[in-house]
Parts: sequence; C-alpha cells; structure tokens
Amino acid sequence: MRSEFGWQLRSRTLLLGQRTQIMGIVNVTPDSFSDGGAHASTIAAVDHALRLLDEGADLLDVGGESTRPGAPAATPHAIAANDEQRRVLPVIQSVLRARPNAIVSVDTYRAATARLAIEAGAEIVNDVSGLLWDDAMAQTLSDLRCGAVLMHARGLPSEWTRLPSLEAEQVLPTVHSGLQARLGDALAAGIARERIALDPGFGFGKRGAENWALLAQLDHLNDLACPMLVGLSRKGFLASSLPAHERDPQTHAANTVAVLAGAHVLRVHDVAGAIRAAGVADAVLAAAS
Repeated sequence: MRSEFGWQLRSRTLLLGQRTQIMGIVNVTPDSFSDGGAHASTIAAVDHALRLLDEGADLLDVGGESTRPGAPAATPHAIAANDEQRRVLPVIQSVLRARPNAIVSVDTYRAATARLAIEAGAEIVNDVSGLLWDDAMAQTLSDLRCGAVLMHARGLPSEWTRLPSLEAEQVLPTVHSGLQARLGDALAAGIARERIALDPGFGFGKRGAENWALLAQLDHLNDLACPMLVGLSRKGFLASSLPAHERDPQTHAANTVAVLAGAHVLRVHDVAGAIRAAGVADAVLAAAS
C-alpha cells in the first residue's frame, strides 16, 4: 500500500498517493539526450508544455541545462546562470499566462535560478544535486517556502563514466544513506519536511545493472517517509541499443514497477503513455489495499 502525503508547494498542497501524478518534461536545451534539442526555443518549448498539459500531465518540469552523462554541469565549463535563466523563465511565464492553474517545477541546481523561477510563478524546485552543487540552495529553498525535490546524484555528470562500480548489494545502502543525508541537510536548513520529495536518481552516477538493482529494491526507500519522485524516462540502461526516443515501452514497464514499489510522481517524456501505465499500477494498488 502506498503512503499518502500532502506535498506543500509554493501556493497549494498536492495530495499524493491516491493516484500516480505525472510530471511532463520540458527540456529547453539544445543538447538534451532525449529529444536532441527539439524544444530549445521558447515558442517550441511552450507549445510542447501546453501539449503535455492537454495530454493530462499533472505537473511540468522545465529545465535549461542538460545533466546527461558527460555534461559539464556544476563545473567551470557549465553554461552561465543567466543563459539558463534566459531559457527557462520565459517558458515558465508563458505557460502560466496560458494556463494559470498549471503546476510548474524548475529543474535547476542553481539557487539564483530557483529564486527567479519561483518569483515567476513556479511551485517546485527540482534540484538534481540534492543541495550539493550550490551552497546557497538550501537556505534559498527555506526562504522561498516552495516544493522541493532532492535527488541522489553520485558525483558530477562529467565524472560518471569514471566512478568506481557498485556491487549490487551496495546500491541501495548508497542511495538510502545519500538521500537520508540530503533530507537531513534540508531539515537543518529550515526546509519543512512537508515540502520535500525525494528522487533516487536513476542514471545519476549509477550505470547499467546498478540501476536495475536500485529498481528492484526501490520499496526500501519508503522508510524515509517522504514522497518519492522517479525519473526513469528513456534512461540508457533500459535499452542501451535503442536511441532514446524509442525507449518509451521500456520506460512504461519500469514506471509500473516503480509505482508498485511506492513512487508517487513519475517524471516522463511520453505523458499519454505514462498515464496508461500508471493507471494499471494504481488499479493493482487499489485492489491490494
């Protein structure tokens, strides 16, 4: 049985647990691993975002910097903060003008971008670094009183191919202790527990079979007593021989497993397909309750 939470966002509370919430991905980047920059312009990104809402997305996650393996994020070679902001802020503003009730998240590890996005109307900051890549982020999120997603990331994207491998039995303890530490740092900074969701970070410093080991034991993260957001969409370990845009069937299968293990929010590219897959898993959970 999946736990229920009232996730407190900037201006509202989102009930989690009765059914799976679907977060549609809006990459405003020229080098996205999944869509090759198809939505890099403001107009294209806004059109895509509105289309995802029409397909049934409960939330949107707007990001302006790629964190694919090998990307220079959080290094001196990363894109400038003002470039990231020029990408995401007009999209957030335009989407909210068109759909004032939409729930928008900003995908950023930078405190300055987080603040501007929340001021523009975003409800959530999705920090893939779990507060680690910008020392100002923890206090900023505390001050902003918005929803926060804290991900477990092992090292920087530029380091992932060189990290030592994890044995299967090491994966869960590594992620569990890492998320526990991220949660502890957030609470110590004054971020209310009711505002926090956790993301195990599939693909973020985990390679190949390490991700399968994490998915197989995902239910063991429920004892952290926070909502769980999962981003499995089109990840390479699901079908490394296929290009990213052809991995949606594998994504839906993996997402079904994640929901049955307790995931509350799925971050996806294919919203319509994710809704159908989550509906099956939700029906199973309801029948088991």
